Amino acid sequence: MTAAATLAAKPATMAQALQRAMRDAMAEDARVHVLGEDVGTLGGVFRVTDGLAKEFGEDRCTDTPLAEAGILGTAVGMAMYGLRPVVEMQFDAFAYPAFEQLISHVAKMRNRTRGAMPLPIVVRVPYGGGIGGVEHHSDSSEAYYMATPGLKVVAPATVADAYGLLREAIDCDDPVVFLEPKRLYWSKADWSPHPVEPIGRAVVRRTGRSATLITYGPSVPVCLEAAEAAKEEGWDLEVVDLRSLVPFDDETVCASVRRTGRAVVVHESTGFGGPGGEIAARVTERCFHHLEAPVLRVAGFDIPYPPPMLERHHLPGVDRVLDAVARLQWEA
Repeated sequence: MTAAATLAAKPATMAQALQRAMRDAMAEDARVHVLGEDVGTLGGVFRVTDGLAKEFGEDRCTDTPLAEAGILGTAVGMAMYGLRPVVEMQFDAFAYPAFEQLISHVAKMRNRTRGAMPLPIVVRVPYGGGIGGVEHHSDSSEAYYMATPGLKVVAPATVADAYGLLREAIDCDDPVVFLEPKRLYWSKADWSPHPVEPIGRAVVRRTGRSATLITYGPSVPVCLEAAEAAKEEGWDLEVVDLRSLVPFDDETVCASVRRTGRAVVVHESTGFGGPGGEIAARVTERCFHHLEAPVLRVAGFDIPYPPPMLERHHLPGVDRVLDAVARLQWEA
């Protein structure tokens, strides 16, 4: 990664940064293989793997049958024999047929073998709404992965983090579920390839004093927009981007909440049983004497993902975030 870090910054999309992360990893380590539905000739539905098969050959960027359980089961065997597979699940809800492999084998193998057999597998999952996708194309399934011991769960929100975190995930000897926000694939930023902090560190995207917005992935831009709009109400909001859901960075999150005294968790996943409940509990346990109001949540509704014309009502937006912040002020 040293040579890549010296390249001059230039505009790039998140999709391009992810492609570059896989390309650089494959160039540096012959054990890294990419596999999934349409990842080779087509370059993936979102073109994230574009050009990899041409550069490295179909043996290292491999089109698979439409069988997610088989794809991940194949990756398990590859990892057991010393390779470092990067699996693409074409859409979030398409990954469900592979759950048995993920839960029963991928997450448990290191523990089952007393550490003798790690499984360095990255499972890339394009996830979340905001692209007008139909059913099975817009799920936020992070709670399932978070509840499975043995998995690391990562969700980048910026072009730079997409590259850096994917490089870290590929280098990791533990399995990583890498959640890619589909609606941010075309977000663009000046960027040059460089590593980030290891998986497990959150970052404060915006400092503030009135309340902390705790978020990740596709909800980070929403929270930053809400923080700007909140200035009209005289509220100075801090925004914490978790980046990693497992492991969870209690230190950064709680330091922020202790400064502001108020917190709102924002995510697209459902409220009931969603990540926000666990995050709110952790914050409350560790920051109870600093809180001026209960920790609130702004989430997707507790329904299956709605049709495209209704998703703007379902997904947390600026107005819903500001309504929650207003409740914090009233309840103080």
